[in-house]
Amino acid sequence: MTSQTINAAASGTWRLGDLTVNRLGFGAMRLPQHGPAFAPGAMPSDRDRAIGVLRRAVELGVNHIDTAAFYFSSLRSANELINRALAPYPEDLVIATKVGPGRDASGQWTDHATPAQLRGQVEENLRQLGRDHLDLVNLRILGDASLAERFEALAELRQAGLIRHLGISNVQPHHLAEAQAIAPVVCVQNLYGLGVRPEQDGFVRTCGEQGVAFVPFYSISAKGREAGVSGAEESPEVLSVARAHGVSAAQVRVAWTLHRGPHVLAIPGTGDPDHLTENVAAGALRLTEEDLTVLESWHQRSGSTG
Repeated sequence: MTSQTINAAASGTWRLGDLTVNRLGFGAMRLPQHGPAFAPGAMPSDRDRAIGVLRRAVELGVNHIDTAAFYFSSLRSANELINRALAPYPEDLVIATKVGPGRDASGQWTDHATPAQLRGQVEENLRQLGRDHLDLVNLRILGDASLAERFEALAELRQAGLIRHLGISNVQPHHLAEAQAIAPVVCVQNLYGLGVRPEQDGFVRTCGEQGVAFVPFYSISAKGREAGVSGAEESPEVLSVARAHGVSAAQVRVAWTLHRGPHVLAIPGTGDPDHLTENVAAGALRLTEEDLTVLESWHQRSGSTG
């Protein structure tokens, strides 16, 4: 496949409420810095290169970008980079952000926002992105505690027109039911990937049955996660499938993610233009039934021990 024919549209589409997105999107978490996300002392990224990656992503058909106001380094903010690169925004571009966690100016994590503080977080995202409304806001929570009060606060902002659609992140099935009783939920965003948290398989299926998008994060780096180590100690099973298709292990992971169901969206992130092209190309990779059987077996084994 040549770079001229690579397009995120090959991954298929899904509707987030009334917004249609290609299932292969882009995660902005890694854009502000080199190396691991949120690492103390991480070097800021090259601004022009990051802006170039964002513009190239849109050229390659990406119309779903995941970001947050707490994605920043000492000099760079993901939201600022998105605004600089893409405003005025294409009409079909959906920008999803998340609220709940916070970081102070030094980059240290602070307590999760109270219901009253969530409006300030929403307004900060609006300001940084240069928008009068946010397409999609995910409420990220910690632990098993109720999300009702916080989600009700976001539902009020949705009614006020500051937010178009709502999602939830880092949640369990009971949180989805709790949120749906308050306002429509268009997506669930959880840690999940090939060989990571197979206990989430049932929740992934439940979301599909209810028409809710499931959006895994860290689906490429897998057990590297925050360390940003893509394919660290990659399994022979993944490598054998990659060799059979002449692709990278990371591309197999993206393709596997998309094969989990038509409602599963991939948001691999990178600050490298070549990796971006590889990730988007993976949206067209079709795994065979034999591939999926091999990978499923390893997914269950690895997840039960890792």
